[in-house]
Amino acid sequence: MATTNGKPHEPLIEGNWTNATIDAQIGDIVLDPKRHTEAQLKRIPAFLAKSLPDQLKSPWFLMFGIGFIGVNILLVAITVLVLTGIGVWGNNQPVGWGLDIINFVWWIGIGHAGTLISAILLLLRQQWRNSINRFAEAMTIFAVMCAGMYPLLHTGRPWVAYWLFPYPNVLAMWPQFRSPLVWDVFAVSTYMTVSILFWYVGLIPDFATLRDRARSRFAQIAFGFLALGWNGSAKSWHRYTHASIMLAGLSTPLVLSVHSIVSFDFAMSIVPGWNVTIFPPYFVAGAVFAGFAMVIALAIPLRKWYRLDSFITMKHFDWMAKVMLATGLIVAYGYVMEVFYAWYSGVPLEQGLLHNRIKITEAPYSWSFWLLILFNVVIPAALWSPKIRRNLTALFWISMSISIGMWFERYVIIPVSLTRDYLPSSFGYYTPTIVDYGMFAGTIGFFLFMMFLFIRFLPTINIFEMKELLHHMQHEKDHGEGHGGDKTVPAEAH
Repeated sequence: MATTNGKPHEPLIEGNWTNATIDAQIGDIVLDPKRHTEAQLKRIPAFLAKSLPDQLKSPWFLMFGIGFIGVNILLVAITVLVLTGIGVWGNNQPVGWGLDIINFVWWIGIGHAGTLISAILLLLRQQWRNSINRFAEAMTIFAVMCAGMYPLLHTGRPWVAYWLFPYPNVLAMWPQFRSPLVWDVFAVSTYMTVSILFWYVGLIPDFATLRDRARSRFAQIAFGFLALGWNGSAKSWHRYTHASIMLAGLSTPLVLSVHSIVSFDFAMSIVPGWNVTIFPPYFVAGAVFAGFAMVIALAIPLRKWYRLDSFITMKHFDWMAKVMLATGLIVAYGYVMEVFYAWYSGVPLEQGLLHNRIKITEAPYSWSFWLLILFNVVIPAALWSPKIRRNLTALFWISMSISIGMWFERYVIIPVSLTRDYLPSSFGYYTPTIVDYGMFAGTIGFFLFMMFLFIRFLPTINIFEMKELLHHMQHEKDHGEGHGGDKTVPAEAH
């Protein structure tokens, strides 16, 4: 094992691997249907365990089934919404934004970790991203798809959503470019486009690997078409490297700009509790916080079900937990600053909003604020412990806690701020309806549905980057360069 200052370092690939075994271990998740039935659900009633075939007892089938049910719930909720109107939501006066915008911001935030892992860590040449970037990128795309549904449907007339774009028309109806709501349209659509391009370009060499390994003629044709004629030549790799760096350079400012622009939806208003300058960095940190939590929550079961322990190591979880801890501290600082602003400003409306959030016995929404503090500040504080950061059970539940906490954060920011307007006569109360909850559950189902389709038909981990990492580690070993933490090499690698 390589050392620095006499201390051993953990490798980024554990075990004995060659290029061929890496192809088989990752590629066969796509090419061999049996890989999805190897892991079996343990807690099944005895009468079901005997009668169900192995395919139906697999975790993949369970999660895909849950996702499929969620998609159907989503379709029913959207149908009711479009046929009836957005009055079926709990939105009212003064709470014009409810669960729809809460979920929009929440899903956009979840999508940030994938771009950060793919783009920023690529530019910084951080090799630990190689094991997690592929499914993190997929998570980004599916999360943005879930997010995009909400503002589209919130307009009430999604069939004329193209009015948001500055197309030439005889009525001269142009968008108001000084509105951050219009900036959102361009920021999110650009983010989605660049994310899909980056994801697809990264898949091209792996499509060629699957094309060459596939036995089915249909699979060979499908992956061959997607591989765009990739032949592994120096020219192909040269163009691939340039395209990746260019897309990473485009994606990097998007990581910072997209959620900053989302925060402008609030920060550029005059609503008490919203018009503060801390929102852009606060929202970006919260997005990375929630995004890494979702990456960990997905990586832990996938690692176990598909025997990917050698590629997604405890070192990866430790570093992701450290990123969560750092961004969680920024988020906690934001909470403190919100309280400080309300107190220091001396503005009665700001202080009234603070009272409405934190007074347990008097404020109707105080429960959401204190749950937010519990899930986002108190529970994640356990990540200061190295043992907790390497305990997968604890890490999974902390990640789930953060995902719930970030949803409560948006709940506190949006409807809780709107319920107390400038006029006491305008005060109201917000209660989501069954259609609100149905759409939220439906988008979670849609996200799971798309993620497990991705796991079934596309490589979950970047095959060629794992080979590149293996080669790099072998080179370090052969030349005796024992500096750096990623240098342990399998004995068989060649």
